[in-house]
Amino acid sequence: MKQQTIVTLDLEGVLVPEIWIAFAEKTGIAELRRTTRDEPDYDVLMQGRLKILDAHGLKLQDIQQVIGTLSPMDGAKAFLDELRSITQVIILSDTFAEFAQPLMRQLAWPTIFCHQLEVAADGRIVNYKLRQPNQKQKSVAAFKALNYRIIAAGDSFNDTTMLGEADVGFFFHAPASIQAQFPQFQAFGAYPDLLNAIRSAL
Repeated sequence: MKQQTIVTLDLEGVLVPEIWIAFAEKTGIAELRRTTRDEPDYDVLMQGRLKILDAHGLKLQDIQQVIGTLSPMDGAKAFLDELRSITQVIILSDTFAEFAQPLMRQLAWPTIFCHQLEVAADGRIVNYKLRQPNQKQKSVAAFKALNYRIIAAGDSFNDTTMLGEADVGFFFHAPASIQAQFPQFQAFGAYPDLLNAIRSAL
């Protein structure tokens, strides 16, 4: 019997715009443009973000207002709909449940594993809680232990352990600098090409 497959996808940069970049553009705070494409250490990245938010008096609702204006990337929903019609799909993201919900609604509620924020009564984001460190790679390893075959796609440093753990890993919309550091992962820039590659790997 053929082994069942799960496709795991990153969220930001793959299906939806980068939330922090959108928030940086809205607020004019250039330092908030840094993402996992720029900083491999997620804790360093998030602690820096929290300090910036606190210094500027910005709260969860300020970020959620910006998220409410965002839409999935052009072609993302059609790609995801088609992919979900042929195999199981789980989104593995280092975003937070408090950020993801409006975007998941627009994508017809795919399954997502992500983290949570610790929010004070006045709406200040005081900390964040990882579901577990390196959760993307560990999730793929857990699925493989359940005898699933995994095809993964992502765009950033924090996706590379997921891609490496998967049976097949692809870059999608990854910057050239990251592609150059990880040439073992085939890279795509258009949804039809990624969909064809996944179909071929199924």
